[in-house]
Amino acid sequence: MGLFSSHEVEPAEIRERFGHALIEGEEVLAAFRSLRDTAFLTNYRFVLVDVQGLTGSKVAFQSVPYRSITRFAVESAGTFDLDSDLSIWVSGTPQPLTLKVSRSADPAAIQRLLAQLVLTKR
Repeated sequence: MGLFSSHEVEPAEIRERFGHALIEGEEVLAAFRSLRDTAFLTNYRFVLVDVQGLTGSKVAFQSVPYRSITRFAVESAGTFDLDSDLSIWVSGTPQPLTLKVSRSADPAAIQRLLAQLVLTKR
């Protein structure tokens, strides 16, 4: 999801910006935004919002239901790393969806949230 690290944003900001993409009863649980792109986890799915082009008028939404996630990895930032890495493998795709997350985000909390969502949505 871009070259730049994503920082955590409030779920209310996501509901305001992307509420049109949420269904009834869907809650935003965690969200991350880079300069242009956004990723968020709801109680139903993982969503990547990819802003494309120079003007940013073209936007692609990629929605992954948790039952389609075959594995995931959360790597914390090291001494010289600027950010953590979140990788999600989706069934039928060889390459993971990868998101760079600011070192200020809590990798353990992201790991717990993903485990809860992926393991209970089977």
